Amino acid sequence: MVIRCYSSRMRNSDIVQAWKCILAGRTPALSIEITRECPLSCPGCYAYGESHLGGDVLLKQLGDYREEDLVSGILELVERYRPLHLSIVGGEPLVRLRELSQLLPLLSARRINTQVVTSAVRPIPADWAVLDRVTLVVSIDGLQPEHDARRKPATYDRILRHIAGHRIIVHCTITRQMTERAGYLREFMDFWTPREEISKIWMSIFTPQIGETSYEILPQEVRARVIGELLKLREIYPKLDMPRSLIHAYVKPPADPDHCIFAKTTRCVTADLRRRIIPCQFGGNPDCSQCGCVASAGLEAVGRYRLPMGVSVGSIFNLSLKIGSLIGGFAGDGIEPLSYSSKGG
Repeated sequence: MVIRCYSSRMRNSDIVQAWKCILAGRTPALSIEITRECPLSCPGCYAYGESHLGGDVLLKQLGDYREEDLVSGILELVERYRPLHLSIVGGEPLVRLRELSQLLPLLSARRINTQVVTSAVRPIPADWAVLDRVTLVVSIDGLQPEHDARRKPATYDRILRHIAGHRIIVHCTITRQMTERAGYLREFMDFWTPREEISKIWMSIFTPQIGETSYEILPQEVRARVIGELLKLREIYPKLDMPRSLIHAYVKPPADPDHCIFAKTTRCVTADLRRRIIPCQFGGNPDCSQCGCVASAGLEAVGRYRLPMGVSVGSIFNLSLKIGSLIGGFAGDGIEPLSYSSKGG
């Protein structure tokens, strides 16, 4: 499963920049599904769900872009929306390896904070390691036996080879299967923490759609136990980059997308570079009462923080969003057609 993540620790300067961006009527973050293609067939992957794009079309049915059309299309979106943070997801972004190798240096030169979320199914070019403001997030679904069964061909062996020489963030989405053996998450941390390639580890909790009955979903009592375990693990493993306030946000997630800072400040665009994914990264009708998105939890924690005068950061963001909406940056669900004439194939 691919998930879009913010850093779980935001500096004051980050908040100020985002605030200025919102006041100017712009969404601070942009997330782009760079391709409809993926060689994996992961259980529970929301991107290929029937409701992800609203139910009238599936991701695999979309036209998408390649080569210069893809690079130009993404740069045009970046110029149009001027995000502070760009997430490149899929599908599997490494399917467009040549295009990314052309695109990432251009984004770095523009000082765009860019995050590539990947399964590391293909070798990651060595020259990506020296690019400024480019972060690699590798999705890993549990320990090797379970991960390899779920995410083949992006097996542990391939990942370990392909991340050599890089500094990456490990992202794990906790599913019910991982909770059925005591100490599972600790074993996961024991494996990945010592590796020099790993800079941080993030953990999300599987987020279902409303009405979904997948076995991936954590029952409420299990979810409470996992939250307690994460609070303990963060004290033991410094690379588990999840402040207490973030983990506590899993206890009571935002009630709906209208109350989710991440959903309101991130514009998600799918592989045709035209259609906007709503109401948030998951698309469809996500069950916010069971949200386990680390990005949402991270910004919820920021929003709950109270300034010295007793006002929460979230209330300032919400007021700023209202002001920004008057300017027009947050209006509408669609994406204006790109100016160049090529069509995705």
